[in-house]
Amino acid sequence: MMERKDEFVEVLKAKLQEKRFKHSLNVADAALELAKRYGEDEERAYICGLLHDVEKNSPEEEQKGYMLRFDDIPEVVVATPKLWHAPAGAAFVRDELGITDPEMVSAIKYHTTAKANMTMLEKIIYIADFISDERDYPGVDEVREAAFRDINEAVLIGTRFTLEDLLRQGRVINQDTIDAYNEVCKYFNY
Repeated sequence: MMERKDEFVEVLKAKLQEKRFKHSLNVADAALELAKRYGEDEERAYICGLLHDVEKNSPEEEQKGYMLRFDDIPEVVVATPKLWHAPAGAAFVRDELGITDPEMVSAIKYHTTAKANMTMLEKIIYIADFISDERDYPGVDEVREAAFRDINEAVLIGTRFTLEDLLRQGRVINQDTIDAYNEVCKYFNY
């Protein structure tokens, strides 16, 4: 798959704005470091990190079209255009780039919302997106430190951050995010 890295970079250059392109490179690097730390396949992690936002800057109509190629998209996601890029990107890499590894497709599909029963690769992509080098939100250092100490702790912090932010804004919450949060809480006896 790394033999296709240059091809994937060209696809991203054509589809993404410069800031999002740089973010994608940073997420790929973070995913690679996390894969090394947790013994995950480094190549798959890097490629997923690279391609996770491939649909982020695409027109909403395109995102929606790709997203609806999945028949299991929750209504909350369908009703929230900000979330479309993740399942849209998963469908794009599967259908247009020929990446059929179901775990890779799923890691891209759930990189924004998370979900219960995430594999290590899925957790790595979810957290790599939170901790990429250009991120500077309040609390990012806490997530970065946790990411290399205990991936489940990082997922707990990340999902809690997302839930608190959505509650503060009075927005709907995807059940997958709640399920991911509840699952990682169990690791820490909450």
